[in-house]
Amino acid sequence: MLKIGLTGGIGSGKTTIARVFETLGIPVYYADDAAKRLMNTNDELKSQIIHHFGKESYTAGGLDRKYLASIVFSHKEKLELLNSLTHPVTIQDAQQWMNQQAAPYVIREAALLFESGAAEKLDYVIGVYAPQHIRVKRVMDRDGVSVNDVMKRISRQIDEEMKMKLCDFVITNNEQKLVLPQVLALHEKFTGGTVSTPTAAT
Repeated sequence: MLKIGLTGGIGSGKTTIARVFETLGIPVYYADDAAKRLMNTNDELKSQIIHHFGKESYTAGGLDRKYLASIVFSHKEKLELLNSLTHPVTIQDAQQWMNQQAAPYVIREAALLFESGAAEKLDYVIGVYAPQHIRVKRVMDRDGVSVNDVMKRISRQIDEEMKMKLCDFVITNNEQKLVLPQVLALHEKFTGGTVSTPTAAT
């Protein structure tokens, strides 16, 4: 069974692409959702978060995401610290999940596949690419935030062009090129055993 990564910058549409793979019957692990779950259920991770960010990190209802976000998104070093705590736990959880699947291939969707080191445990990585102006507009429309807010988020991720060069395959999601044929072409590669030499999807 192939273990495939799916990544892209904020607003690239990687989650939308992941949903397309799901409609084809392919199991998808959503790293961001998993991290949120693990921050509430993994006792060791919870204790580490409380140790570094304070008891206010949790309420009776669980993780106080708004409180934590107010800290980490204002201080780069705090964000890096939180990532250093959550990434290893999420990577381990993803490995266990993937080993339980029975499909021809599985997908791990995550924004920080390369930054977290998770890509090293995968067979191939698909990048989802969209020009920056499209990504900015998507996030503004989706989250109701300003251009400055979006640009701050983008600045915390590695350069998009560089990220795509690290990927084995690239899906272009620029609202001009059809996405479905690109996904189907990759699906055929992964299920037909024709991925011995990685090339970009066309």
